[in-house]
Amino acid sequence: MSIINKLFTLFRGTAHEAGQAVVDNNAIKILDQEMRDAGTQLARSRDELTKLMAQSKLSQGKLDARAAKMAEFGRYIEGALGKGDQALALEVAGKLAPLETEQKAEAASKQALDRSIATLKDTIKKTELRLNGMRTQIDQVKATEAVQRAQAAIAQRHAGTNSQMTSALDSLARIQERQAEKAARIEAAEELEADAGDGDLNKRLAAAGLLTDSSDAHAVLARFSQPKQLTHENTTTVHALPAPDHTSR
Repeated sequence: MSIINKLFTLFRGTAHEAGQAVVDNNAIKILDQEMRDAGTQLARSRDELTKLMAQSKLSQGKLDARAAKMAEFGRYIEGALGKGDQALALEVAGKLAPLETEQKAEAASKQALDRSIATLKDTIKKTELRLNGMRTQIDQVKATEAVQRAQAAIAQRHAGTNSQMTSALDSLARIQERQAEKAARIEAAEELEADAGDGDLNKRLAAAGLLTDSSDAHAVLARFSQPKQLTHENTTTVHALPAPDHTSR
């Protein structure tokens, strides 16, 4: 039995949390409907006030009319007494007495009615002030809600942009890594090819200054200059030979 009670309590707690979540998610709509309901009640209160004020005016009219009739009967009584007609004065007094009773009851009723009217007027005034204040606060809440939704949307888009940027940077890094690896392989292949032939030996001879490049400009100029130098040297040798001695003959 205890387990069943606990399960039932758990069910009620879960239902309460679910219901509270629904209420929280629709708080603005619920608040708007509550304000509409309050406005409807306020309108009904105004209608009731209008009815009460109309009744008060009717009651005042009755009081005024009865007061006039009572004043008329009072003059009749005074006139009858002035003529010494006691019986006539008593008869008129018999008509005046119930009017005075009705007038007192009507006056008491109107006083109570006027108090109700004053109370209802004060309640309506306070309710209107509260509703106006609540409408202002609701407008502020709606504005804040709209701003927060916009901020959340911007934050979500910014998060998505950052995610896409991070993904793009990762892709770029992988491409650069593959390109660096490919360049390293090409360089290694060239080194292997150089080691297999005379490339490495030629590099060392060139570094030692022992290997000349036949396509070098100085080498080409030297080839063109060499025959002229040899001809000049032969000519110089011929002119340097001694003249024959004819005296010895």
